[in-house]
Amino acid sequence: MKTPLPAQAAWTRRRALAPMAAALAAPWLVMPARSQAVNLDVPYVPTPQPVVDRMLEIARVERSDMVYDLGCGDGRIVVTAARRFGCRGVGIDIDPQRIAEARANAREAGVTRLVDFRVADLFQSDFSEASVVTLYLLPEINLRLRPQLWRQLRVGTRIVSHDFTMGNDWPPERTERVEHKTLYAWTITQALKDSVR
Repeated sequence: MKTPLPAQAAWTRRRALAPMAAALAAPWLVMPARSQAVNLDVPYVPTPQPVVDRMLEIARVERSDMVYDLGCGDGRIVVTAARRFGCRGVGIDIDPQRIAEARANAREAGVTRLVDFRVADLFQSDFSEASVVTLYLLPEINLRLRPQLWRQLRVGTRIVSHDFTMGNDWPPERTERVEHKTLYAWTITQALKDSVR
């Protein structure tokens, strides 16, 4: 049996401990279970709770907002937004196991009236009612989603991505480091919408 390199072992330990650390920071979180066989474009890696909190702050979330989390995993971003700000939110993920956890987390946090979690393909989904969009996907997925976001989202909608950009030709308006993670923020403009007509 191969012994993992120190860096690999540390990464494996961090991934294994991340859900436990998040549950301690947000006691309403349900511990994630191993997914059944679902063809995922992006592996499930939970966003640390301090990063979730800062993403929502950078997006300037308020009670009147509708927060969409694309690839929502266990729903922690949408649930946190509903708990902290009293806003509505929608989480979309292709993995039914993650959506089951998200719904359980919403029940535990007492925000089921404010949130909705959907098993769906992002590329077949409608985000047009969002005023805030959050993502923790991969660069190639962000690039594929970009025209859809530009077409569907209203002018002024805020987007925050954890760790990955939207390509060199759409530079972020803001970049920030939190807990050794990088956050990127954009705003939908009329020029972007015109570019996909």
